[in-house]
Amino acid sequence: MLDRAHPPTGTASDDPERTAPGPAAAGAATEAGATRRTLTIGPHTVDTPVVLAPMAGITNMAFRLLCREFGALHSQDDGGLYVSEMVTTRALVEDHRESWRLVTMGEREKPRSVQLYGVDPTTVRRSVEMLLERDKADHIDLNFGCPVPKVTRRGGGGVLPWKSELFTRIVRGAVEAAGDVPVTVKTRIGIDHDHVTYRDAGLIAQEVGAAAIALHGRTVVQHYSGTARWEAITDLKELVTDIPVLGNGDIWSAEDAVEMMEQTGCDGVVVGRGCQGRPWLFADLAAAFAGRPDRIRPTLGDVASTLRRHAELLVEFYGDEGRGIRDLRKHVAWYFKGYPVGGEMRHRLATMESLADLDMKLAELDWSSPYPGEAVEGPRGRAGSPKRAVVPEGWMDSRDLTDEHAARLHEAELDTSGG
Repeated sequence: MLDRAHPPTGTASDDPERTAPGPAAAGAATEAGATRRTLTIGPHTVDTPVVLAPMAGITNMAFRLLCREFGALHSQDDGGLYVSEMVTTRALVEDHRESWRLVTMGEREKPRSVQLYGVDPTTVRRSVEMLLERDKADHIDLNFGCPVPKVTRRGGGGVLPWKSELFTRIVRGAVEAAGDVPVTVKTRIGIDHDHVTYRDAGLIAQEVGAAAIALHGRTVVQHYSGTARWEAITDLKELVTDIPVLGNGDIWSAEDAVEMMEQTGCDGVVVGRGCQGRPWLFADLAAAFAGRPDRIRPTLGDVASTLRRHAELLVEFYGDEGRGIRDLRKHVAWYFKGYPVGGEMRHRLATMESLADLDMKLAELDWSSPYPGEAVEGPRGRAGSPKRAVVPEGWMDSRDLTDEHAARLHEAELDTSGG
C-alpha cells in the first residue's frame, strides 16, 4: 500500500539538486545574504510572489491543496496565491449549484482567491456582491484573457478589452462592489499585433482601483503557441507604477520565474501549464524566491506517490470515488512525462477505475527509477498553433461597443476558461 499521508518531497542524495526537504522544513530561513521575494495584493502579503493560474478542469480544490502542500515546504505560508477555476458571473447570479461549489474553498485555503469571468457590468457587480454576502472570497480576479473561439466570437474573453468603455465599467463595478476585498485583472497583449490592448487595460485597471494586473505575454491569436513576449510585461511594468504588475507565459521552472522577474521588473509571476502533472514546482518556486538552491527532482516512486495523493484529494473533493478517479485520468500523461512507464501502462493508468485499481497499477512501476532530467523539463500542456481572431463582425472597427454587439454579448458568457 502506498503512503497516503503526505506528498513525496523528492529523493535525498549527495547531489543538492536532487535533495528536497520534508514538511518539517517549511518556513526555513533564506540562504545567507539572500532576500526573500514576497507579493502584496491589497491587504494580503504572501511569502512567494507566485500565483497559480486558473485552468478549467484542473485547478479545482484538490489540485490547489496539493500545490499548497508543496509550496509550504520552503515558505512561511503556502507559497503564493492559488486561484479557483474560473466561474461565470451569470452562473453565480443565477445560483447554479456547481458554480457555487467551485468557489467553495477548503479550510486551508487562505486567502481565498476566486476568478470570475463576465461580460455585463451589472451581472459582474452583483456576482461580486453575492460572493461577499456569502463570505466566499478574500480576493477576486477578473479574467479578460480567454482565447477560446466560442467565447471570443461573441466579444468575450481576450477580445473584450478592445471595447475600452465596457472594460472600464466591468472593472470599476467589481472594484466598487468588492470594497476592501482586492480585485485584480488578468489580460493578454491584445487580439493580435495590430489590435493591442494591454497598455490601456493596465492604465484603466490602475485608475479604477484594481489591486494588480497580470499580463499573459501572448495575443488571443497566438493562443498558447510560440513564445511569450516578456518585453510586453516590461513595458507594462514601466507604464503602470501604482499597482503590482504580474507576468504570465512560459514559466516552466523556478529559474524561469526568477528570470522573468529580473528581466521584466514585474512584481510576481503567474504559473499555468508549467505545473500540470508537476505540483512540486511550487516547492521549487518557494525555494528559489527564498534564495535556496533546493529543487525537487522526483524519482518515479515520488511521482507515483504524488499521483496517489492527488487521487485521494479528488475523491474527497467530489465525494465520489468514481468521479474523482475519472477526473485524475487526464493528469496521467503529464505526471509521467519523460519517465520509463511505457505506452501500455500509461493507457492502463489512464483507464483506472478505482483507488484500489490505481494502487495495483502503480505497484507495478519501478519506484527506484531516477529523475530523467531534460526529458521531463520544459514546455508541457497543449500549445497548439496560431489561429485567426474569431470575433463578431465589425468588432475591431471601433473601440466603442455598438448596440448590436451589446445585444449578443451575453452569449459569450459560457463555462469555459483560459488566459
